[in-house]
Amino acid sequence: MSADSFQNIKRLLASSRPGELSEGLELVRQQMDKSDSAENRSLFEVITPLFYIDTLDHPELVPILNEAVDLTVRFGSWVIPILVDSLDEGDIKAQWAVSHVLGRMGADAIQPLVRQYTSTDNPTLRAFILYALGKVKSPQVVKATSPALEAAQAENLELRDTATRALGKFIESIPPKDLSKELKRKIIDGLRRNLSDPNASVRSKAIRSLGKMARYDHLTEAECSQLKAVCHRILGTDENGEWDRAYIVRKEAEEALAHLMD
Repeated sequence: MSADSFQNIKRLLASSRPGELSEGLELVRQQMDKSDSAENRSLFEVITPLFYIDTLDHPELVPILNEAVDLTVRFGSWVIPILVDSLDEGDIKAQWAVSHVLGRMGADAIQPLVRQYTSTDNPTLRAFILYALGKVKSPQVVKATSPALEAAQAENLELRDTATRALGKFIESIPPKDLSKELKRKIIDGLRRNLSDPNASVRSKAIRSLGKMARYDHLTEAECSQLKAVCHRILGTDENGEWDRAYIVRKEAEEALAHLMD
């Protein structure tokens, strides 16, 4: 890659115009496969500032951000340590983008993310790590269940909410044979506890994640029957006739019940 080519890419990606940004990203795509490692690192460094795009102020740049995420994934596993470290920089916009990239990196990102989780006590950073882990589509994500179970009972609402959601996302990727009876019981018990959480968002994610356990064949017939009873209690269709007041929780219970009826 010539110096002029790189400077042109850098100029285009510093623009605020969608057309120029798109052109710059396309040039990055063309260069990636024929550049050496040092050149790719330079390309990576000029892409990542796009993670700070405020898509609320500039919704027209959403496709640009998505393309930047796609291209970053293509760099491969060497970017994982850099991205994991960048999660601690504190800009929420960038943290969301980086979490998406790391999630799409697959199994290679699991251990670095878990190590980062255990090395910090910052609840916001931990929440972003669990969000990223929830994006990973690999059976190896079972390695992240222990920190997620702990976080699902955290005092911090954001962390508790994200962890409750992440447990359900993990279940999508873990084959039933890879989930021990002991670990499955811990997940079920943790999610059931969160059905009584004072926050409706946490309760909704708890019943959603339990529904995923049924959908992905992690529950026995007896456990499915117990979950049906829980859903009917939330919906007020049991003998007590008392329902959860939050619509979002009842909606998730209806969806979980639908999976149980399949």
